[in-house]
Amino acid sequence: MSKTYFIIGFFVFVFCILVGTNFHMMSKSKTQILNPDLSTKEYSWYFNPRSDGKQPEPIKEVNFFKKYSSYYVGNHNEKVIYLSFDAGYENGTTESILNTLKKHNAKAQFFVVESYIRNNPNLIKRMVKEGHLVCNHSKNHPSMAQITDFNKFKSELISVEDSYKEVTGKDMPKYFRPPMGKFSEQSLKYTQDLGYSSIFWSFAYVDWYNDKQPTHEYAKEKIYSRTHPGAIVLLHPNSRTNTEILDEVLTHWEQEGYKLKTLDYLVKNNNTKN
Repeated sequence: MSKTYFIIGFFVFVFCILVGTNFHMMSKSKTQILNPDLSTKEYSWYFNPRSDGKQPEPIKEVNFFKKYSSYYVGNHNEKVIYLSFDAGYENGTTESILNTLKKHNAKAQFFVVESYIRNNPNLIKRMVKEGHLVCNHSKNHPSMAQITDFNKFKSELISVEDSYKEVTGKDMPKYFRPPMGKFSEQSLKYTQDLGYSSIFWSFAYVDWYNDKQPTHEYAKEKIYSRTHPGAIVLLHPNSRTNTEILDEVLTHWEQEGYKLKTLDYLVKNNNTKN
């Protein structure tokens, strides 16, 4: 009887070793896929602005963007603008922004952090109802280039997705804006592995300081002079100046023949100058 138990035990032991080895090999293989041997060097997004109606030139590191579903501008032959807002917190201005967008039947994208969703569920619902895209801006607004562990990286995006679904009952659009424009080749790959496109921008200006808001004239001059076909425009909705001039800005763009579209159009057509 003891001999029988010994034989059974031996085969169980061998079976466990084989299963454990296969599991380890599978885990290792998965880790290699999710953690590719790519550069973790951190870059800060920037572009060289122009005032001649043409698209700005991006940083030289943009040459590896094409591999990772990353965009900073649309088709240079098409008078389309992709208006986006980066929302870290609510300043009592977003409802007015939404009213103006509705007046012009214009669509925008709002990149939000998790706390914004939890603190402003009614605004999120309204954005979705009125055809805007509510997109991912991370949970804690860190430099994603500095998060080299894939699971930690993933949690920054998944927690926002989960909050969005709790509020709207829908899956979040798969567009991610790296906080502060910080990125690495590895972070772009991680973002792609999670099914997202990385969205940068071809226009932005200093508009986010509540106690140092630009004048209406200054802001409009910056926006108008640097408008170009395919522009991905980054504004901050906490800006009272942006809120107060938005009606004029949208009217100006309309008079110039521009149409505002969502990132769904950008990615679907994929006619970008990256």
